[in-house]
Amino acid sequence: MKIVVVGDVLLDVDLDGTATRLCPDAPVPVVDVSHVRGRAGGAGLVARMLAGDGHQVCLVTALGSDDPGRRLLEELTGITVVAGRSGAPTPVKTRLRSDGHPVARFDEGCQVRPAPDVTPDMLEAVEGAGALIVADYGRGLTSHPALRAMIARLARSIPVIWDPHPAGAGPVPGVAVVTPNLSEARAAAAAVTAGSPGPPHGVPEIAATLLSRWKSNAVLVTQGGHGATLVRASSPTPVQFPAPPTAVTDACGAGDRLAGSLAAHLMAGGDVEESCRRAVREAAVFLAAGGVAALPSAPPPPPLPRKGADALAVVRSVRAAGGTVVATGGCFDLLHAGHARTLAAARRLGDCLIVCLNSDASARRIKGASRPIIGQQDRTELLLSLECVDAVLVFDEDTPEMALDLLRPDLWVKGGDYDLTQLPETALMESWGGRCLVVPYHPARSTTRLAAALARVG
Repeated sequence: MKIVVVGDVLLDVDLDGTATRLCPDAPVPVVDVSHVRGRAGGAGLVARMLAGDGHQVCLVTALGSDDPGRRLLEELTGITVVAGRSGAPTPVKTRLRSDGHPVARFDEGCQVRPAPDVTPDMLEAVEGAGALIVADYGRGLTSHPALRAMIARLARSIPVIWDPHPAGAGPVPGVAVVTPNLSEARAAAAAVTAGSPGPPHGVPEIAATLLSRWKSNAVLVTQGGHGATLVRASSPTPVQFPAPPTAVTDACGAGDRLAGSLAAHLMAGGDVEESCRRAVREAAVFLAAGGVAALPSAPPPPPLPRKGADALAVVRSVRAAGGTVVATGGCFDLLHAGHARTLAAARRLGDCLIVCLNSDASARRIKGASRPIIGQQDRTELLLSLECVDAVLVFDEDTPEMALDLLRPDLWVKGGDYDLTQLPETALMESWGGRCLVVPYHPARSTTRLAAALARVG
């Protein structure tokens, strides 16, 4: 059975080193950085942990189309990622540590942004869950009405764990367990009881207030070294789970570890109380073993198939590594500098570039009886000689729709000043969550002009 993780991803960067002196300009430590490591954070960290435990995992999220977003995909190698476009920069949180102890954190791209859209592919991936974890990091994904409706429906039949965020949407009704930490729980309960004469103070009272507010089956309030408190709709008696004594230098990731463990135990048929007890213990063991700093790095992405290999084999390889598939198309008769620039720009947008090439018959119907000047086999070889082209798919139709439907790329790139709303490929690409892009047009460079110049010389 598959565990689906739904939520916001971010890129965590750790700068580790040693501080042995103070800065002469201010009384702050100077950290000599000896190691830099990027890793998936947020919902990506939950998915990476579960995959490391041997579970079949699918991550449903929204990604930015920028360098941090591409780095995130590399860190998620081996995990099925179904991602819409966030339309915003990828959040990056950089932590500076000295001898394992946090010194400072720098956040980039973490401002409030419009909520991302949810594609049909994302909803389909959620539908196939055997257990579901909502890892909300306040980026707006969990506020989407269609996604919330589907999660509420699934909560009737599968375990759903909801890890909330102060800036995120509240859990949907019927969730198996909501897992706020104590500060999150206090803030949420205070908002619920604002203006009342006796707001809740004890952890069990806070949890009971949230249980009533969220209409979940249980609320588990985590309290760091003090363990966690469980309150259930089915029982009036709260349960306290003490945490094993643990020396902790960095608590980052403990909540993610707990949510992942809890979902796995519930999916395996465990009851809520015992599953919570085991999840609390496993979160403590995770911290005692070094926490996120001790997590193994993501496996390197598999190499692309050799040049000239079947285009579908390239697509499968890139998809298996969680990469972005880019495609472009045309006749490419008399390859020139404008072509080379457009192809290079397209390749920089993803992890492979597939060229959909009009066959000789197709080019003749489009360009006239005198074209193509160069046959499709030679055109294919010329394109593959470019470092930026990974594979070529020759098609016989007048338009590339059938080739696109076969490849289903993430991006379809055109060179020129096209109006994307008028491109016939736009609606087709959007049907599976892809999109069309235009890269800069290079005037005064065209095959027609080159052919005319050659005719004059001849």
